[in-house]
Amino acid sequence: MKRISLSLGLMPAALLCFSVLSVAQPVIDSWVSSEDNLFQLSRQLPYKFAAGQGSSLPDIRVDAARRYQTMLGMGSSLEATTAANISRLEPRRQDEVIERLVHPVNGIGMNLMRICIGTSDFTGDPWYSYDDVPAGETDAPLARFSIEKDRAYILPVIKKALQKNPDLLFFASPWSPPGWMKSSGSMIGGHLLPQYYGPYARYLVRFVQAYEAEGVPIYAITVQNEPGVDREKQPKMAYPSSRYTGEAERDFLKFLGPEFRKAGLKTKIWSYDHNFNEKSSPGDEGIDYPTKVLSDPEAARHVSGVAFHFYVGQPSGMSIFHNRFPEMPIHFSEGSVYGARGALRLMDILRNWASSYNAWVTMIDEKRGPNRGPFPPSPTILLRNSQEQSVTYRFDYYIYGQFMKFVQRGAVRIDSGEMEKTFGSVAFRNPDGKIVLIVANSGEEPREFRIGWGELTATASLPKRSVATYAWQP
Repeated sequence: MKRISLSLGLMPAALLCFSVLSVAQPVIDSWVSSEDNLFQLSRQLPYKFAAGQGSSLPDIRVDAARRYQTMLGMGSSLEATTAANISRLEPRRQDEVIERLVHPVNGIGMNLMRICIGTSDFTGDPWYSYDDVPAGETDAPLARFSIEKDRAYILPVIKKALQKNPDLLFFASPWSPPGWMKSSGSMIGGHLLPQYYGPYARYLVRFVQAYEAEGVPIYAITVQNEPGVDREKQPKMAYPSSRYTGEAERDFLKFLGPEFRKAGLKTKIWSYDHNFNEKSSPGDEGIDYPTKVLSDPEAARHVSGVAFHFYVGQPSGMSIFHNRFPEMPIHFSEGSVYGARGALRLMDILRNWASSYNAWVTMIDEKRGPNRGPFPPSPTILLRNSQEQSVTYRFDYYIYGQFMKFVQRGAVRIDSGEMEKTFGSVAFRNPDGKIVLIVANSGEEPREFRIGWGELTATASLPKRSVATYAWQP
């Protein structure tokens, strides 16, 4: 099993070159991960900035005076597939896996996790809501509401994660209301009927209250995962889904917000939870969807954030949306990235105003399960071998660590210049004042570059297909 290396040995090929002038210069700590498996979160010897050399400009100029969004957190998901795989490990291995995910020192420090309200498509179990009734029946009073099915293995894993990192925050997303509330009569497709806006709002209140009673506070919920999706007429793609338009969510929020306030909940409500495409089309409204929601003052006062996915469009769509609503926090709620190219993609997301980032599905087994949904997953950051009950930590686990282990909650993104196709960066100032710069080289050749900080510079080199994190206290 791979483990995070904290070796203080220097990398070969002069990875870090520097000139030491005086003890007054900031000391730079650095860590590197390479796709060639030479280094995984490997710590390098500290070094110092030097006075600016020559007339050439630095490749990366870090400017703390240019400030952007404040970070809430980064992480992945503890949906049913991941929770099932973790729960099937022996207890000692369960603790180890969870610690390596969420512990800020012994792991990669994930501090924001997405969970599901009822079933999602990634599960080995039959689809379920928290209020299922026989066909033809309804339960507007929610007399049959129960989270009992989550107690089998989902809640135990979530609680262990919270024990390992008490600062862990959870946001939750529904894939579908109970089928009896919908036009389809099923959790598969259709839309929430207006006569059930009130009962469904109270259903979501009950979910938050039930989880809080289990010792799991819910920081935020999204109204609907991927509201542009409707699988009612696509049997081969059938999985829980529910269609909303921007107008429909706008109207539902006028029920949901008051119910949250009436119940005294501190849980925030995030709108949308779908793609960041600028161009709108039938069934895929893109950023026009949350624009419709927030353009209504009554609906907007219940919204504390807008969540995006990356399956259609470019991250620049989030910047366009930010320009429309500059005071509204933006969250990236679903989308995994892979390798050094993925690190550049994650940088692009963060450089376009996302104040959080969450991957989707954290662990599958060697058969890519359990998963009764229609989407075969790409390899996740953790892979469970069901025969040996062993766990493989893939390179992407370390890539996430290059970001999540070092960027603290409350960090402010600061400027670090422009991105290139195969080379880029993103920078933050943590609440403790430390500067964190993450640099990725997805090219097939090593890349030498200069970092500029005020009048100081430092020269570094990254191997091909690698990611590095540099941190210093000004």
